[in-house]
Amino acid sequence: MKNLVFLFTILSLTFTNCTPSDDEDVTTPPLATGEITGDVTANKTYLKGVYTLSGTVRVKSGAVLTFEAGSVITANVTNGADALLVENGGKLNIFGTAAEPVVFTEISKTPGSWGGIIMFGDAPIVSGKTADGTPITTATSEDGTNIVYGGTNSTHSSGTLQYVRVEYAGKKILDGNSEMNGFSFYAVGSGTILENLVSYKGADDGFEFYGGTVSAKNLVSYGNYDDSFDWQDGWQGQNNTNWYAYQTGTGNFGMEIEAKSVNNAFFPKVANITLRRAVGTVTEAGNTSEVDAIQFKKQGNGEYLNIVISGYTAANAVTVRIQDVDTNTNQVNGGKIKIQNIKIGDNTPQTGAGSSTFTVAFPTANFTANTTATGATLTPGAWAIVDGVNLLQQLLQ
Repeated sequence: MKNLVFLFTILSLTFTNCTPSDDEDVTTPPLATGEITGDVTANKTYLKGVYTLSGTVRVKSGAVLTFEAGSVITANVTNGADALLVENGGKLNIFGTAAEPVVFTEISKTPGSWGGIIMFGDAPIVSGKTADGTPITTATSEDGTNIVYGGTNSTHSSGTLQYVRVEYAGKKILDGNSEMNGFSFYAVGSGTILENLVSYKGADDGFEFYGGTVSAKNLVSYGNYDDSFDWQDGWQGQNNTNWYAYQTGTGNFGMEIEAKSVNNAFFPKVANITLRRAVGTVTEAGNTSEVDAIQFKKQGNGEYLNIVISGYTAANAVTVRIQDVDTNTNQVNGGKIKIQNIKIGDNTPQTGAGSSTFTVAFPTANFTANTTATGATLTPGAWAIVDGVNLLQQLLQ
């Protein structure tokens, strides 16, 4: 019997401590622990485990950082500006599942405590135009890291994010104005896979796209202080679907859409959207000017299909606001904004203008209301449950 026990002990240690090769499958990885810090300069895989994140961890060009399903990574507001940043040329692969998501959180559970996940790619952007009208194709990141982004490879891949939840991000750093979001995508290309992601109670935007061509499927933005979904720099993802926002406590626009004042011929497409705003939700600044479900400004545009909105009942709130006359002239009247098959709750007015100098009137086929619109469809699971609360509860009602 002693020999059998000894044999089983040796076998257990052997399988526990072995390092799998690229060709092996680890079906029951050990519950690992450790600190994640510094630059990632070579391929690194973190097995399923519980880790701490210390400082801004940068995945450098040529390196691939991988997390297995079920891992929990915790930042700490007391040790500086924590964030997970993927530089152009690096890759982040996170392979969570519905039952075992990969969760990034913060120990104090306070919104704005760390910087979230930031990815840089090599896809095109348009960040403005010169005096003679030439498009500007690079920009400097607004997250305080001052990284220049904008490239030429529209199909570039920055990796794969599947079943990932980011909690309590949106940190303000440096001068107090530079802000990070739950997820920030700078010039990320269409080769990147973004699926089943949750941004939970951050102090800035839930998801923000800075140009690029990446698309995202099955997104949940819950309780984020600024906009649930936000983009600029001519983002043009074409295959986006099932986006759900629940604004509660503090929140500005459900979706804020702009293109750096460039009248462009490209635009994003998003299908199956649900935007809900809880009773009593206020804006960050406590004003009544950022309470709309969707805002277009600075030549923002796009095609949006099968939308459900409810709860936008604050004074002055409208379903779709066109903020400036150029966006109205070039994008609305020019047919580059399409809001089709939208179900509007609570008698919220359909449209509104940012000033009294112009009137918003969509071409008839480009704004169509439909009481049978269904909005986003998402599958419940551990990936969308925080502290026992099902984040999809309001979606399912």
